[in-house]
Order: sequence, then C-alpha cells, then structure tokens
Amino acid sequence: MTTTSIRDVARLAGVSVGTVSNVLNKPDEVSSDTIGRVQRAIEELGYIRNDAARRLRAGVSSTVGFVVLDGQNPFFNEVVRGAEDEASKNGIAILVGNTDEDTRREGMYLDLFEEQRVRGVLISPHGDIGARLDRLKSRQIPAVLVDRINVDGKFSSVAVDSVAGGEMAAQHLIDSGRRRIAFVGGPFDIRQVRDRLEGARVAVDNSDHDVDIEVVATQALTVEEGVLAGRRIMERPPSARPDALFAANDLLALGLLQSLVVGGTLLVPSQISLIGFDDIAFAGAAAVPLSSVRQPSRMIGQTALRVLIEESNDPGMIPRQTVFRPELVVRASTQPQ
Repeated sequence: MTTTSIRDVARLAGVSVGTVSNVLNKPDEVSSDTIGRVQRAIEELGYIRNDAARRLRAGVSSTVGFVVLDGQNPFFNEVVRGAEDEASKNGIAILVGNTDEDTRREGMYLDLFEEQRVRGVLISPHGDIGARLDRLKSRQIPAVLVDRINVDGKFSSVAVDSVAGGEMAAQHLIDSGRRRIAFVGGPFDIRQVRDRLEGARVAVDNSDHDVDIEVVATQALTVEEGVLAGRRIMERPPSARPDALFAANDLLALGLLQSLVVGGTLLVPSQISLIGFDDIAFAGAAAVPLSSVRQPSRMIGQTALRVLIEESNDPGMIPRQTVFRPELVVRASTQPQ
C-alpha cells in the first residue's frame, strides 16, 4: 500500500507543495478558493499529515516519555493520569514505559525515548541514574524526576516528602498505643523506601515511650510480597510478633492484610495495627479499611509535566525541587487499643 504524500495533494490540487504547506500551517496567507481546492484534494486522496515529522523538523517534538517504577501500582497510574491531563492542554502525547523496578528495562526505555527525540522525559527512577540523565541533557532532552527528590539539585524533581510521611505513619502508631513496630518494605535501593523508614525511625527515636522498630525486608513493593511478609510474621511465637505494621506502600499493606485476614492468627486492628503509604483507591475499600499516608498523585503528575514543558521551552532554566507534604488518613486498620 502506497502512502499519499504532500506532493500528491499539490499535484491533484494544481498548486505548489509550498502552497499546500501554507494551507495546512498558515491558512490566513492563502485565498479561500485555494484552500478549498487543497482540502478537496486532501479528502479525495485521504492524505494524513505527519505532525510528528513536522515538529521534529522544527526542533520541537509533540511527545514526552514517562518511565514509571511500577505500572501495576495504582499510585503511578494516577500520577500518569495527572501528567496526561496537563499534556492534553498543550497538545502533547505521553509515551509510558513500565520498568517493574528493573534497571535494565529502565535503560531500555531511556534509550528508546532518546532515539525518538522526545520533548523531555519524566522518570521515577529505580537507582542512581544521574549520569544517564546528564546524557539526555547533553542532547537537549530535559528530564524531571517524579516521586523522587533530587538531592544534588542538578535536575528538577516533583515529589512528596517521604521522610515526613514515614514519621507521620510511625507517630500515629505510637499515639495509638503501639510499641513494637515492624517496617515492611524493600528493596532498599529505592530511595522512597529508605526515606519512609528514616522518617519512621525519627518518630521512634523522638518518642517519650519505649518503642522498638524492626525491618521486615521484601523483594518488591507488591501485594504478593506483602502476603509473604505477613506469613513470616504470623509464624513467629506471639511474644516475638510486632503489634503494628508500617508498610512502605499500600500494595504491601493490602498483601499483609490479606495474609492476616486469611490466616486468622492476628486480628486487625485489635491485635495488630496496619498502615500503608500512597492512599490508593483500594485502601479505603479493603476488608478492613486501611489507614495510609496520602500522596497528591495527580497533582504530582500535573506539576511534573508543567515543569518539563517549561524547561523544554527554556533550557537555561534553573532546576527546582517541588516537594508536597503528605497527609495522614486514618481508617479502621489503626484504631487505638
């Protein structure tokens, strides 16, 4: 099947290629009679203009790449939706790549977006990718970190204060009368996990009560890993079990809740409290409505896309760090003893 070109349109309409281009891009410079002839030729031939190629020739792409840490996590889905809402206002399409916490896949998507010469890249990284983002910047492709604060200030970032969120969660458990807290999360090369644990430890260290905190490590931030962690906790003798669980995200928390409810060994919240992080839609609809630390997910996506557009329009713009404060949402899973 042959593709209709702008030359075919010009030939059928009896005008030059430049005139067809003016009809498409500068119609105010062309007579109404000529516009009519060109439009009839376009309809007859079924010509579809290649906006992507046109924008690339002009040096401005109409697409943005978004590399997300976990495409199955509803939190990231909401962040992407926020970015898409903002993108649609600016005639921009978003290409999404899910890394599944895999650095190899992360690199593959960054390579692809670089080859496609996207307008910019939004990324929620797995590890340290400063050198990789430097390379994009050298090719005039700006990058904005999402859900990760850029501590060295080389790149703009949009995130929530995970340290503050971790402190909120642990302080709530302490205020509810809990004294043996287990932080469930991992892997710890994910910055957000480390920050949430750091915040929890701040609350424990500053408490006037005798509070202990331990770490129950997971291989991923998934429901399945939460179920496995819950089973390990229930296998302990009663005297060795925590009386509160702080999960690094809501998916882990839902897995923990599932293992506790199915196992029936520990009752939530009378015997053990449970709090998550993100406040995804499923948190409030769980069998025992889940307390969580809320992130403004859509606002994070909208803000990140807005910053990226500004930086693509002004490469000399100084990177800035946008940090939202999280919000504690208390539900049945952490009712006081």
